[in-house]
Amino acid sequence: MAVEQGSELVKVVVLLGAGVLAVPLFKRLGLGSVLGYLAAGLAIGPFGMGFFSEAGTILHVAELGVVMFLFVIGLEMQPTRLWKLRREIFGLGLLQVVVCGALLTGVGVLAGFKLPVAFIAAMGFVLSSTAIVMQLLDERGDTSTPRGQRMVSILLLEDLAIVPLLAIVAFMAPAAAGGVSRWVTIGAALAAFVGLVAVSRWLLNPLFRILAKAHAREVMTAAALLVVLGSALAMQWGGLSMAMGAFAAGVMLSESTFRHQLEADIEPFRGILLGLFFMGVGMSLDMPLVLADWPLILGGVLAYMLFKGLGIYAVARVTRSSHGDALQRTALMAQGGEFAFVLYSAAAAAGIVQASVNAILTATIIISMALTPLAVFALRWVTPAEPEADLDGIESVEEAREIKGSVLIIGFGRFGQIASQALLARGIDIALIENDTDMIRSAARFGFKVYYGDGTRMDVLHASGAAHARAILVCVDNKAATTRIVELVKHEFPLIPILARSYDRQHAIELIRSGVDYQMRETLESALAFSSEALRRLGVEETEVAEIAEDIRRRDAERLQLQLCGDISSGIDLMHGGRWTPTPLTRPKQAGQALNEEAADVIEEAPPAPPHSPPDLRLPGPG
Repeated sequence: MAVEQGSELVKVVVLLGAGVLAVPLFKRLGLGSVLGYLAAGLAIGPFGMGFFSEAGTILHVAELGVVMFLFVIGLEMQPTRLWKLRREIFGLGLLQVVVCGALLTGVGVLAGFKLPVAFIAAMGFVLSSTAIVMQLLDERGDTSTPRGQRMVSILLLEDLAIVPLLAIVAFMAPAAAGGVSRWVTIGAALAAFVGLVAVSRWLLNPLFRILAKAHAREVMTAAALLVVLGSALAMQWGGLSMAMGAFAAGVMLSESTFRHQLEADIEPFRGILLGLFFMGVGMSLDMPLVLADWPLILGGVLAYMLFKGLGIYAVARVTRSSHGDALQRTALMAQGGEFAFVLYSAAAAAGIVQASVNAILTATIIISMALTPLAVFALRWVTPAEPEADLDGIESVEEAREIKGSVLIIGFGRFGQIASQALLARGIDIALIENDTDMIRSAARFGFKVYYGDGTRMDVLHASGAAHARAILVCVDNKAATTRIVELVKHEFPLIPILARSYDRQHAIELIRSGVDYQMRETLESALAFSSEALRRLGVEETEVAEIAEDIRRRDAERLQLQLCGDISSGIDLMHGGRWTPTPLTRPKQAGQALNEEAADVIEEAPPAPPHSPPDLRLPGPG
């Protein structure tokens, strides 16, 4: 017994050690953590060093990582966010999925697959790897750019597409002879889904309120895991996918006040299990099959990537993207993704795809994922980026861990650096966190101690001393991250004042509705100072310059209050503008409209207007 336990412990140590060694190495080489996990799994699997002989067992357990991944995606799917990105998601994203799906289905039919198999194979390859694309976007700093946002929207649609695709697989599954009717199966699935919606809608929020009052974080974590696994199990009992159940539960809880807490609790398990999932996929790569059928697999990889790339490029150009943006999107998204493994496994379990075909398709996906960083490197070689600065001799980046300060500043770019000066001049102790390592090293040159930390994570906020800060300043240059930090802080530390940098009026309104104590649009005061200096150069007196600036601030504040109650067009009349306001050519006949005798006398005594007087066109005054 002791020997068996020791053997199992060795396997656990080997599994963890392989991931810990491979992932940093592959990230150092610029190949990404996903390929590191795949390579680690291949090295220790049955076709490598043989530490594990049953890769399917690990893969089955590790599928919980995909389940949790879909739950987190569901948490991000608030109806308001979907509505804002509706054109990019359901326009651009859906167009790319349809075009690429049709092209790859045709390739599969020409390759000799039956239409259902060709469709499943094509749609699995259409779903790009969210993990790889997002990581490469982050490394390039393109996540928040318009080009990056378009790719994120497409990935979002593809992540959503796995849900109906799994339902299609369940519907395409041949009914077993003498088995349960297909309509009974559909009814059970609908009942499971309706029950899940009802529980998520009316029971989970009261449950989490009760648990929150206990102030036991481990209980909240256990409850979060219970929600994910329970919803996945309910859907599995209903004959549907566990991933679909987790996604539905996430969507139902996307508007919950406990959304961020749930995501923070699930995140560590999701990351570990998703990494384990990729290692299981690497273990399951049948190397003898690859070596035996390498012409077929290599041909499939090249054909699928080529035609998918053509579809991506065509859609990008049709939707008016530049040639460079279209090439970037093609290089980043031409691979198959992790959800293909889920789709192919479900199709194999349903009897639609044979086991040998499933193995070939899985190998095709893995190889395409391995080729993606190489394609991106080739594109970088064609269009080289600017060389990075030499950072030798600069002190290392330290992670935020139990740091203290009277004021916590999140983000230390241009805005944060200027904002810190007044606090430092007053002798106030500050703590600085930033998630850009280059910025941290640059700040170190000027004597600033900046810690590495992502302010959108609750554990980082705790480690950064947010719970004990007298104030928190959010100075990051990402609108979505700023809003998320404000929501997290106001939920976890409601009594701590939070001041935030807003991007524009809409973002300012969003932050105010999220409970921010003070927000400042990043260009407001600088533009006012700029225009005030222009008035001075034009000879306007200083007192009048100050009055005008104060009037603009007042009008801006009043307009913002009206927009909070209405929409973005509210209060537009408060703006100074070049709008001409014509007066009538003739005076209206008002004598019969007097409400009393005094008003009638005034109207009668007024001088008549000239019969052909020109219109009085004038600009509105400052009031």
